[in-house]
This record gives sequence, structure tokens and C-alpha cells, in this order.
Amino acid sequence: MQADNPTLAEKLASAIADGILDGSLKPGERLDEAGLAQQHGVSRTPVREALRQLATSGLIDMRPRKGAVVSKATPDQVESLFVAMAEMEATCARLSALSMTPIERRRLQARHEAMMALAKAGDRDAYSDANIAFHEAIYAGAHNAPLAEYAMSLRRRVGPFRRAQFWMEGRLLRSNQEHEAVVRAIVSGDAAAAHAAMLHHVSLVEDAFEAFAAINAA
Repeated sequence: MQADNPTLAEKLASAIADGILDGSLKPGERLDEAGLAQQHGVSRTPVREALRQLATSGLIDMRPRKGAVVSKATPDQVESLFVAMAEMEATCARLSALSMTPIERRRLQARHEAMMALAKAGDRDAYSDANIAFHEAIYAGAHNAPLAEYAMSLRRRVGPFRRAQFWMEGRLLRSNQEHEAVVRAIVSGDAAAAHAAMLHHVSLVEDAFEAFAAINAA
């Protein structure tokens, strides 16, 4: 369940997604598996998995005979993903407040505190990886395996957009401040507050991504 060490396919997916979202890779551009494998010094297997992950986010299209082609998720697609993610994560946070063991609560608090140092240092990549692990700890803390599985699957689809928000000035520190409210509610066992805090957090993540997208579209 832990995401402290992203897989090779996840790292490749992040690199390709960054290029699409910042405009380096243009809509309609073909993504050649062999070329990407050579560029990144890997086999075609993790490249194929990375492209499959990005297809679920709407960032690429898998076309017969043409393979992977850069696409562009529509605002409606992105909004739908964020709404679903917010509801899923808020439910996980509520259940975590009710179900986490004392040691799980202490570990969540420790993760949050460690991320504070990364936010202050402005280490976007490390913070982004730690952020995935932080949220997955909340999925696990709900102690509901199907819910955690659904949340992680949806997380992978929303992942490129959540990662992009961290390019906004001051976003790392604001993200960490939003986590503070979530952690405080979960650790204290306040289910209603945990649900509300997580809904609010994901709505602000979406706002930050929209601001990033507007800047890069200009």
C-alpha cells in the first residue's frame, strides 16, 4: 500500500504527464514506445504500463495502428475526477477517524510532520511522493479493503493533475496546512471534521490545478 518508492512505470507516467501538462508535448503528438524506452533507458514494459495509466486520466489516447497519442483532458473530465476523488477520500478520512489504531494515528502524525520539512524546503518531487503515501495511509486506515482499492485506482487517474498543482508558488506549504486539519481530526477521532477537512482539501487541490492549467494555457 505504501507509495514512498514509486514504481518505474509510475515515475515514467509522471515524467510524461509533466510534459503534457506544461505544454512540452502537444496534443496529437505520437508517443513511440521504443523511443520513450530508449530515452529513459528502460525496457518497453514499464513504458507500456505508464501509457496505460495516463490513458485512464485522459492525457493520451490509445489509437489502433497509431498507438499512444497525446490528448488533453477536458475541464469537465478533470472536474468529474476531482469530485469523485474528493468524495472517496473524505469517506476514507471519516472511517480512518473511527477505525485507525493508535499506532496508525501516530504514524500518520509522523508522516505529516516529515512532510512539513519537505514543504519548507520546497522539494516538490519528494513532497509529491510523500503526499501519495500520506493519502494512502488514510485509505489503509479506513480498514475497508474494497474502499482502499477503489481510492487507489482513482488516485492513479487523478495523479497527474494533483502532481501539477505543486508547481504553483506556495502550494507545498498550503497543502501541508490543509493536511494539518485532516490529521488533527483523524487523530482526535472526530469523523465529521475529518470528512469535512478532506473535502475542503481536495477542492483546494482542484483550484490549484485549475490555476496551473490557466497559466500554461495562456
